[in-house]
Amino acid sequence: MADRFFPNDMPRFGAETTLEDQTPLADSLTTLISLPYPTLYSKFQAAAFHLKQSVVRETWGKRVKDYTLYTGALGTAYLVFKAYQVTKDGNDLNLCSEIVKACDSASANSGRVTFICGRAGVCAIGAVIAKHTGDERLLDYYLRQFKEIVIPHDSPYELLYGRAGYLWACSFLNKHIGEHTIPTIHMRSVVDEVITAGRQLAGNGRCPLMYEWHAKKYWGAAHGLAGIMHVLMDMELKPDEVEDVKGTLRYMIKNRFPSGNYPSSEGSESDRLVHWCHGAPGVTLTLLKAAEVFGDRDFLEAAVDAGEVVWKRGLLKRVGICHGVSGNTYVFLSLYRLTGNEEYLYRAKAFACFLLDRAQKLISEGKMHGGDRPYSLFEGLGGMAYTCLDMIDPQMAKFPAYEL
Repeated sequence: MADRFFPNDMPRFGAETTLEDQTPLADSLTTLISLPYPTLYSKFQAAAFHLKQSVVRETWGKRVKDYTLYTGALGTAYLVFKAYQVTKDGNDLNLCSEIVKACDSASANSGRVTFICGRAGVCAIGAVIAKHTGDERLLDYYLRQFKEIVIPHDSPYELLYGRAGYLWACSFLNKHIGEHTIPTIHMRSVVDEVITAGRQLAGNGRCPLMYEWHAKKYWGAAHGLAGIMHVLMDMELKPDEVEDVKGTLRYMIKNRFPSGNYPSSEGSESDRLVHWCHGAPGVTLTLLKAAEVFGDRDFLEAAVDAGEVVWKRGLLKRVGICHGVSGNTYVFLSLYRLTGNEEYLYRAKAFACFLLDRAQKLISEGKMHGGDRPYSLFEGLGGMAYTCLDMIDPQMAKFPAYEL
């Protein structure tokens, strides 16, 4: 199991020091973590902008083969838009618009309908960019294109490729364009399908809702219960549906591993994965949302417990957002945002500093996986760049394409 992650030898919590307090003998990572935040802020910003330039250079061409947010050009656009939100540099906004237009052409005949891996992401991000550029014609075009998306009858229910991923795109538009941009009645029909399917597969089992993807009953954020419950909590649910969501999350908490980690799928006894996509990190983010939405202390306590797993086993030998250190950093950013506990900000800083200090060296030495698509948002250095940008203002940090 330990071959999946680096030992976490960093102090659980440490105070910042001034530059004058630093000793020349200190380990470079320890020195970095203990820097005062204004100094560290500038380092995150410099690293983020340098990485962003590399990502754009390596991924952006006029012909787009992979248009998705997950591993393709749309992920580059999303990163560039994040940079624009930090710098307000109009060049970033214009570049983002140009990339999205290319993704629009590349995805025109796609049957995929989600935010992360489908047409909905292109149209939703395109609409938001058009709003920022003040292009009403383009805004209307992307919204019209979004509303013309038809979900295939055989679509799954999970986040990356299924109905939950489409609903997340609706919520994204309603947040960033305006309430009721996508009417509740439009989303309601999809919610009905998700709830009905979940109840049918669950039958009279102990878990109120259950879903399958590729013949497995997954639990994680990408393909399973955590991701679907996360999206449903943004919908207008009936009282019995709210209870089903709560009951599903309580079932997961009750049946977690003794270590505090969560199975990747129903019945799995393999306590290996500590990723956003499978395991404690993605579940933590969902439990924190449940604590916020429902005001239930049990969900917060379970999230804190899951966060401990991420601290112990979350320095993965991978760099990315989906299954790497970049994504796991958001567990502590979210815990900090909800609780205000400075220890979680420290832990987020520690994970992000690990990336800053060691990631590219470890990748070059073959000791850390840089991703099959090494500059992409969800697998590679694009995710590290996005995380560094979020570390500039940690109270506003949100896991990309998951936390609204």
